[in-house]
Amino acid sequence: MIGKLRGFGAFWYDFIVGDDWLVGLGVLLALAITYAASRITDAPVWWIVVAAVAILLPHSVFRATRHRR
Repeated sequence: MIGKLRGFGAFWYDFIVGDDWLVGLGVLLALAITYAASRITDAPVWWIVVAAVAILLPHSVFRATRHRR
C-alpha cells in the first residue's frame, strides 16, 4: 500500500513540476494571485493566468534549448 501511495505521489510530482520546477512555481503563484484578486475585486481576473503562461512558456523553452547546445 505504501508503494502505491508513493508511486501516486511521484506521478503527481512529476506531472505538476516536471522538468522545470520554476514553471510549476510560476503557475502556482499565478493561480494564487488570481484567487486573491478575484476575492478583492469583481473585475474579471482570468487574464492573470493567461499572461503568466505566456511569459513562462517561452522562458522555459529558451532555458531547455540553451542547456542542450
